Amino acid sequence: MIIIAHNIRSLHNVGSIFRSADAFGVEKLYLTGFTGAPPRSEIAKTALGSENRVVWEQTEDIQSLVPKLRSDGYSLIGLENGENIKSINETVFDKPVALVLGNEVEGIEAEVREKLDLLVEIPMPGQKRSLNVSVAAGIAMFVLSGK
Repeated sequence: MIIIAHNIRSLHNVGSIFRSADAFGVEKLYLTGFTGAPPRSEIAKTALGSENRVVWEQTEDIQSLVPKLRSDGYSLIGLENGENIKSINETVFDKPVALVLGNEVEGIEAEVREKLDLLVEIPMPGQKRSLNVSVAAGIAMFVLSGK
């Protein structure tokens, strides 16, 4: 599994994503758009050393990364919420997954969403219909690591 953290504004969220990526054995973490990258004290505070163990790469251009990963055999899956999005629990993946995470407020940009193979969401039976991006990323990594 590959993770693409796109336009994540909080460096603490970036650090938490590193930590979860380390815990779930993510192959590589791409930091795209304006997502911050190590070395930063805010990332290190929540990553707890994971930023030194997880293979990562920073690139602003997600538009060229998506077709490259697809040609490398990955399914590009966006983690979103909203109407007509499949539950991550009910989705079967027949290829390795590159999971795209979007901005904390805006989600994944429309022009990026259009290029993905599928959008999935974490089912939430409660009244709140969204999670912090780093929390959602950890849950998705857990689910996808078992598929």
